[in-house]
Amino acid sequence: MLIGYKFDAYPEKRNIIDIVPDTKYKKVRDFFLLKQRIASQFNQLANREIFSLIDSYNQFYDFDLNRVSLLHFFNTISYGSTPWITTFETFLPRLTCLLSCPSDRNLEIDFSALKTESKMHKAFQAISRDACRQIIAMSDCNANMQRRLLKEFPEYQESIESKLIVMYPPQREFVSKYADKKLSLDETIKFIFVGSSFFRKGGQEIMQTLKALKERYKYNLELTVISSLNIDNYATKETLADVEQVKHSLQQSDWINYFPQLPNHEVIELMKKAHIGLLPTYADTYGYSVLEFQAAGCPVITTNVRALTEINNNHVGWTIAVPKNSLGEAIYTTKEDRDTISKLIREGIEQAVHEIFANRAIILEKSQNSISRIIEHHSIDRYAAKLRNIYLEAIGADKT
Repeated sequence: MLIGYKFDAYPEKRNIIDIVPDTKYKKVRDFFLLKQRIASQFNQLANREIFSLIDSYNQFYDFDLNRVSLLHFFNTISYGSTPWITTFETFLPRLTCLLSCPSDRNLEIDFSALKTESKMHKAFQAISRDACRQIIAMSDCNANMQRRLLKEFPEYQESIESKLIVMYPPQREFVSKYADKKLSLDETIKFIFVGSSFFRKGGQEIMQTLKALKERYKYNLELTVISSLNIDNYATKETLADVEQVKHSLQQSDWINYFPQLPNHEVIELMKKAHIGLLPTYADTYGYSVLEFQAAGCPVITTNVRALTEINNNHVGWTIAVPKNSLGEAIYTTKEDRDTISKLIREGIEQAVHEIFANRAIILEKSQNSISRIIEHHSIDRYAAKLRNIYLEAIGADKT
């Protein structure tokens, strides 16, 4: 089998490229890739976004010139006749007109305006056709979001839902048991945060809460932060002044180890040397870092947004409940909403840290449970075997 893929970014490497043994993978090019490059050049010349690139990223048409057995995309749909499947994280089709749909105060999306969008109908027709063999949601939350969207388009609903399945991303375990970490429970308790979007993923709440606990209760703790401190500004509305303040705090804190960026293998090594992972996020479609933390034997403190309820719970880590809408997204529309979430995150972190220092053995218990969870739900071998069967069925080959 020869499997074509459009990009070789992190999601493709995580879910698609070289996953199935004895299968060849090939990067393919298409009309939308050319369109994206031209649009990108215009944007660079103008020093601003004149043309949106999202639609070009997430659509594919190659006039069936790429000679592959099957196309496997991430968040992308194809208009050609070559058999294709796609793994996706929110909605299909992932088009600007959908992503920019108006929402109410609770972020409940109004899909009604999409019914007259020709792009949406063209995309749904492509997903309904025989060339589209499967659409793979990364979580049950994700699949439910897609079903909610399809209710607005009943003419495509049955055809597309019949192709919808859920497959959790694969994750290899980095340690087989807590003892492999060679990390004492009697000395400094080490926390770790990983995420370029520092503010959206709860980085500010982490630093401030741990600092307050360390000063008030003299807890012997240490924090590692790996973040470029990017501003994405859609959930937490941070400013450049906020970034400068965090940089100053990082420089002044002898109990924090800070890295703007590290290669993934070095991040994993730091996870293996830590006790507790942190992702108390305002907004995340999945949360790959949670899987990596768990695979490194680090129970994780997270919020309960989107897919996080499916990959973390109080048996394997700690969860912080925040106000959510029917799609599982935290409600952060107003400053008051964001203040509420921030307060709940701080309280949740504080409660978890008190629990940890009151009974350090809970780290060992939840670490073992985390590793077992990765083995049970994210086995690379089982994921690859299932994906192989999907590929063979898609191209009409014998599975034996």
